[in-house]
Amino acid sequence: MKTTRSVLADQATDFPRWFQDVITKAELADNGPVRGTMVVRPYGYGIWELLQEAMNRRIKATGAENAYFPLLIPESYLRREAEHVAGFSPELAVVTHAGGKELEEPAVVRPTSETMIGEYMAKWVQSYRDLPLLLNQWANVVRWELRPRLFLRTTEFLWQEGHTAHATEEDARAYATRILTEVYRDVMVNLLAIPVLAGRKTRRERFAGAINTMTLEAMTGDGKALQLGTAHELGQNFSRAFDIGYLSREGRRELAWTTSWGSTTRLVGGMIMVHGDNAGLRVPPAVAPVQVVVLAVKDETISAARAIATDLEAAGLRVTLDDRVDQPFGRRAVNWELKGVPIRIELGPRDLAANAATVVRRLRANGKSTVGLADLVSTVTRAIDDDQVHLLAEASARQAERITPVTTVDDAVEAASSGWASLPYATLGEEGEDRLGESGITVRCLQRPDGSLPIGDNEPDLIAYVARSY
Repeated sequence: MKTTRSVLADQATDFPRWFQDVITKAELADNGPVRGTMVVRPYGYGIWELLQEAMNRRIKATGAENAYFPLLIPESYLRREAEHVAGFSPELAVVTHAGGKELEEPAVVRPTSETMIGEYMAKWVQSYRDLPLLLNQWANVVRWELRPRLFLRTTEFLWQEGHTAHATEEDARAYATRILTEVYRDVMVNLLAIPVLAGRKTRRERFAGAINTMTLEAMTGDGKALQLGTAHELGQNFSRAFDIGYLSREGRRELAWTTSWGSTTRLVGGMIMVHGDNAGLRVPPAVAPVQVVVLAVKDETISAARAIATDLEAAGLRVTLDDRVDQPFGRRAVNWELKGVPIRIELGPRDLAANAATVVRRLRANGKSTVGLADLVSTVTRAIDDDQVHLLAEASARQAERITPVTTVDDAVEAASSGWASLPYATLGEEGEDRLGESGITVRCLQRPDGSLPIGDNEPDLIAYVARSY
């Protein structure tokens, strides 16, 4: 019952294949009919919904309001900001015909909404009293990926994208930093149990059209890096292109300072890659659509299993009753293990006779025990909380162990074969970035020695974290 090697590829020998197997076998998603698209199945979407709800609450707590903007963007909008259109040109999907005729102006299928929202910010912002303007939208976007991979890089994906306008550069920077640290990092660390490094992207790695990109980087189970969220300072580049201006308190016409920031369904992919094992998913309890599954082993235990499920639901847990006793018990147990449900309660005739149940904790090695029915709710509730903490501690220890401090570019290349490397950015520089790139390695982020976010690339003593990435 414990082995699923016939179902999943082995993590250690073929991590990408294992990742694809988990997505398919755990019923998270399927490939869509158009290359690179993704059909998110109910179990996978349930995880995304919990993330979305948590993220939405946190975004609104910063003062942002939700809006919605069109999927189709006039091509001319993108061409107003030269660096932006150049950065996205290879990924654009363009509509040239509709209604049986050629369009007067092609429309781009939304790859991101800086240009569309910039157009309307220019209409809505007139005075300093209109600032800050804090907007967020939940939407889908299309970027024509050359090497698509489910939940990591798909042609179409789901996300939230925030766009704001501010009176000063300092206010814009503070808000973008707040989103990165108080919203994104909080969700990643405290819900997904994923430790992340917060840092600044180098000039060559930052978002097209931005003056600064801040990022959150996670380490996957095979030691690579995965970017899970970004926040961008756009300076006045888009304000200049779209005339996002306002009348200041002193009566002068000024350009606004804008930001954008986003997180995507890649968060689900990160969860799989950070926590999964050779038995399948391991879902952090905070984002598990099913936190506890109660399995009735035989017909005579269904009624008692249903009562247990009801008691657990009353305690505020997300519970599913599996009373499919006409199916082999071993197969059902393995399938729930594959889906990564944190707690599995098995109730057989012997358990019932002993006034007890078997509790299996998916997130723990050797996490199987017998618990009396009177103590079941308190035991399971405590285990849910403990296992959330355990999963973060486990991932944090692995990350710390696999980051190697080095002093040369050659040593960084060697260290990045099995994990990450850290080295002084002054030692690396842009020439060192070129050398890393020849080996398929990039600078994931820059940090100050104390781990805080730098304001500029030229600050002294910056540390560069480098790795291969997805």
